[in-house]
Amino acid sequence: MKRIKLPSHIAFIMDGNGRWAQRRFRPRGYGHKMGVQNMFKICSHAFHLGIRIVTVFALSAENLKRPREEVEELFELFRTYFAKKREKMLELNAKINVIGDLSALPEDIRESMADIMAETEPYTDFLLNICVNYGARQEIVAAVNAAVSYGRFVDEHSFGELLLTAGLPDPDLIVRTGGELRLSNFLLYQAAYAELYFSNKMWPAFSKRDLEKAIESYSSRDRRFGNIREEQK
Repeated sequence: MKRIKLPSHIAFIMDGNGRWAQRRFRPRGYGHKMGVQNMFKICSHAFHLGIRIVTVFALSAENLKRPREEVEELFELFRTYFAKKREKMLELNAKINVIGDLSALPEDIRESMADIMAETEPYTDFLLNICVNYGARQEIVAAVNAAVSYGRFVDEHSFGELLLTAGLPDPDLIVRTGGELRLSNFLLYQAAYAELYFSNKMWPAFSKRDLEKAIESYSSRDRRFGNIREEQK
């Protein structure tokens, strides 16, 4: 890829796994499995390009309302990659950070997630945030309740420190696959000035070249953050 301006932090809404599988007359669970495999490929390529932080929307709070069989298949994928195939995560050479309300997950999955986070804690070059049972509205409400419980007013900075992404820079670019044009309760507070990129590709079919196209689109945009060009120094 030619030399262009890279986002420091890119986030992915990995949509379309189930539809991708159904179009191939396969069960939705197969699509989720292929989606996880593609997640590793795309994250690895992002790090190779020099993007330091990647955040992926692996499981939304709303996803837990899906049929129990599909939810169990998703849980089994977590068991596979956080425990049985943990070397796949270690091969990324990135710190792994799981974000979300993990209390709804089975205990063995929570323990495996804690183990991989502890094992990758020393890695400092790259960071992979995996959002599991995450919802932005729930996150914001929890932060407000925390501020109330502390009995203090907050500003933008101190409020940000109450969010699950405390200490992390906001995403520069959010990519959604699957042809939908919405954020679906993902990083709503953090996305205030993120550039958005939508792809019609289903996530399992989203390629390294598709990632590069998204980055090229980002690089061509004029990010003014509310200013006008003449005001920028």
